Amino acid sequence: MESGKFTLVLGSQSPRRKQLLSWINIPFQILTADLDEVSTESDSEKIAVDIASQKAHAVFAKSSLVQNPFIISSDTIVVLNGVLYAKPADKDDARRILNELAGQTHEVITGVSFLFHDDNKKLHEHTFYDSTEVTFTEISQELMDRYIETGDSMDKAGAYGIQGPSLTFISKLNGSYSNVVGFPIDKILSELAIILGDDWRKNF
Repeated sequence: MESGKFTLVLGSQSPRRKQLLSWINIPFQILTADLDEVSTESDSEKIAVDIASQKAHAVFAKSSLVQNPFIISSDTIVVLNGVLYAKPADKDDARRILNELAGQTHEVITGVSFLFHDDNKKLHEHTFYDSTEVTFTEISQELMDRYIETGDSMDKAGAYGIQGPSLTFISKLNGSYSNVVGFPIDKILSELAIILGDDWRKNF
């Protein structure tokens, strides 16, 4: 690597985020850190950004062997009427969550943090979020049973993943699809251009 260039680091082990980032055709490493995803913030957007920031700092602390790391971390939450829905604890919890979301329009918010050193070795952080509205149909008992048994809901906020069989009960999307997946790649690229310039690729 040329002196001064960044090493792109994805602070997530999510295969979905890995796939989305791979589409920009820039090599990257993956580093993760154990973290209790707890925030003292009260606003949904601030919670998502705060946890994404916590993840980025935790990963940065483990990146001493990476040359000039540029960390990208994110956190996704699902919100309906002010209630936050995290990953379900078990199948019964997944069923409860999906029943509450059924027939409703909820919000999916992903907070993102960029963490990196500038040329003077000063640590910089750039944070932002994206929001998408997702509308569910009413979910029949048969459809609910089939979906729960796939196991698709168990590792996802809101107990569903838009890229999977949950598409059978998603009727409308207002906003970024990749944001609902958990990594708003379109906005990430635009934010990279804001902080690194239109020719941001030359920095990696």
